[in-house]
Amino acid sequence: MAWVYGDTVPSVTSEGGARLGRQAAYRLAQLDCCVIEAGLTEAEFARIEHEYGFEFADDHRAFLAVGLRVHEPREEEPGASYAWEGPWPDWRNGDPDQLRQQLNWPVDCLLEDVQGGHWHPAGDERPGSIEAAVDLARTQLARVPKMIPVYAHRFLPAGHGTFGHPVLSMWGCDIIQYGTDLLDYPGPSVAKAGHPESPSCSGATTFEHPPQTTLE
Repeated sequence: MAWVYGDTVPSVTSEGGARLGRQAAYRLAQLDCCVIEAGLTEAEFARIEHEYGFEFADDHRAFLAVGLRVHEPREEEPGASYAWEGPWPDWRNGDPDQLRQQLNWPVDCLLEDVQGGHWHPAGDERPGSIEAAVDLARTQLARVPKMIPVYAHRFLPAGHGTFGHPVLSMWGCDIIQYGTDLLDYPGPSVAKAGHPESPSCSGATTFEHPPQTTLE
């Protein structure tokens, strides 16, 4: 495995978020599951956040400041589909169109499910037409934090000054918690990017603000 650690976490990151992000990065490195390059610099964070219109949560930012994961060798499994050739988002040298596709994945896939007839029973009453249902869902989704990819379809919410979010696996209306936070997430599941082609919406979580820690 090739990886390089950077010990300096940008000063704008909270102490609690920096600690959690660093611990998660060190734990992941021990799994020897991917290539880890030098962490993102403050200038690179500024460029990424400006270009893509979000701010990393503090633990996610610290995680990427320690080291940037760029490659993960894998053996494809029968019956599994793979949305990305490179499941780790390459924030430094990745294709901007591919990064935007990954950033838009949670909303785009959920809207496809709404278009196909899915509607969470705890939500507002579904409008009569497909177009109105999609428009209402899009409006509601615009009110929640933007989801930022960690690995393939595993996401953390954006938000400077927050940390401790659960890591969510998001595939349309099939939303599953994959870790209570970023430190809890790295494990055997990180080595698999596959997902059933037709996930069930049964038992899916609602699209709400996830639990988080904020700075006083």
